[in-house]
Amino acid sequence: MARKIRNDIYSVTQHFPDTEKYGVTSQIRRSSNAISDNLAEGSGRASASDRAHFTNIAYSSALETINQLITCFDQGYINEEQYETFRIEMDELMNKLNSYYRYQLKKSNSVKDRF
Repeated sequence: MARKIRNDIYSVTQHFPDTEKYGVTSQIRRSSNAISDNLAEGSGRASASDRAHFTNIAYSSALETINQLITCFDQGYINEEQYETFRIEMDELMNKLNSYYRYQLKKSNSVKDRF
């Protein structure tokens, strides 16, 4: 899901004004990339608590992406339909990230209790 959102953001930002190349275009691309980047990095960590840490960072990047989407909508770079579609997808992704984070924390605590 993070991959799809990232690809959709890359597609829509291709039509943003050239004056935003180093502004909102760059920022929203970086924040949407950071979601999947942090999930990937966390998947390589040895402990559940380390994995949870990177899931939390991915969640924060999703919040940043939403803020950038609001800016894009406010500036007229995306229309209301595009904004609403992105928001629905982002809310769904964030719910999944939150559930995954809670699962990782629970697993981390149960592992610690065994030692």
